[in-house]
Amino acid sequence: MSRSSKAYIAGIYEHPTRKALDKTIPQLHAEVALGALQDAGLTKDDVDGYFCDGDAPGLGGASMAEYMGLDLTYTDTTETGGSSYVLHVGHAMQAIAAGKCSVALVTLAGRPRAEGLATLGARNRGEVPELGFELPYGPVITNMYGMAAMRHMHEYGTTSEQLAWIKVAASHHAQHNEHAMLRDVVTVEDVVNSPMIADPLHRLDCCVISDGGGALVIVSPEVAKSIGDRCVKILGQGEAIKHLNAGKVDLTYTGAVKSGPIAFEEANLTPADMDYASIYDSFTITVLETIEDLGFCAKGEGGKFVSDGNLISGTGKLPFNTDGGGLCNNHPSNRGGMTKVIEAVRQLRGEAHPKVQVPDCTLALAHGTGGSIGTRMGSATVILGSNDA
Repeated sequence: MSRSSKAYIAGIYEHPTRKALDKTIPQLHAEVALGALQDAGLTKDDVDGYFCDGDAPGLGGASMAEYMGLDLTYTDTTETGGSSYVLHVGHAMQAIAAGKCSVALVTLAGRPRAEGLATLGARNRGEVPELGFELPYGPVITNMYGMAAMRHMHEYGTTSEQLAWIKVAASHHAQHNEHAMLRDVVTVEDVVNSPMIADPLHRLDCCVISDGGGALVIVSPEVAKSIGDRCVKILGQGEAIKHLNAGKVDLTYTGAVKSGPIAFEEANLTPADMDYASIYDSFTITVLETIEDLGFCAKGEGGKFVSDGNLISGTGKLPFNTDGGGLCNNHPSNRGGMTKVIEAVRQLRGEAHPKVQVPDCTLALAHGTGGSIGTRMGSATVILGSNDA
């Protein structure tokens, strides 16, 4: 059955750097933009829509449009943290369907590693409304995720060994990625014996910190027809916000419980239809809760689902993050949603590394998580399909 699409991903590019000592953030944006446009067979003069998040320098879309010499009729600088770039896929699709633009460029870039950022979430975001209520307790990203992991363990009997299987799967994939920061294959024992960072999360339960970025080129069906058969269909997209709800919060689930069903309904598909999944992996617990919330297994069954290699391409029934993900490959600008979409597109094109390429991959999911699953977060899910979908 051939599925129609309101928009297509025509170009992708992931910056190869992991530490950008000799580049500025605008320069990184320009380099990933050029790479994605070349991949699509287009030029900057074709771009009439531009999408970025709050990390873009200056006035966001306005500053970057000037820097890159873009002539725009539409721009969007939505900020939902690490989920922003999965969310932008849907926003670009909507803008194209509404006739606001026909070639949308989406860019992410940052250099937290070069700037010396040693932990996630340490950058100043201004005087946010929750500051006076939370700052006295010294929250940091790692202990927020540790708290969520501990609660999931308490409620459902999830174990550190089960969480470790997520890192093991990522490492099996990263060994084939020449750009991955961590390419050594690890075992469950390696993960649970690594230093404790925020109980119950160990060092190897945590993602890497890297510079770099990535870009997408999203086009109308008419443009897609003119540039070849490597375009990937955008079949469905959903987004949601989850917050502390005045203290009435359940730490065992994420915003994916809302964004996932919206995306699946729009695509007229189910989790069982997916050949591949790119799941945001800031920490192992992020993956486990998201897999449950997206409906790949029942709530509380995530620990069993991810164990024994079930996420390893060629071994398990849900191959995930075949580039190594944030746990092993990269986490550019601490916003990993972009690379989740890029690897899903590679899989659907048949362009992933041969050792991890999913055979006959026609349907894929990419999911982004922004903020913190321990406090407030944005979730975005996108369902993609190959030309054969």
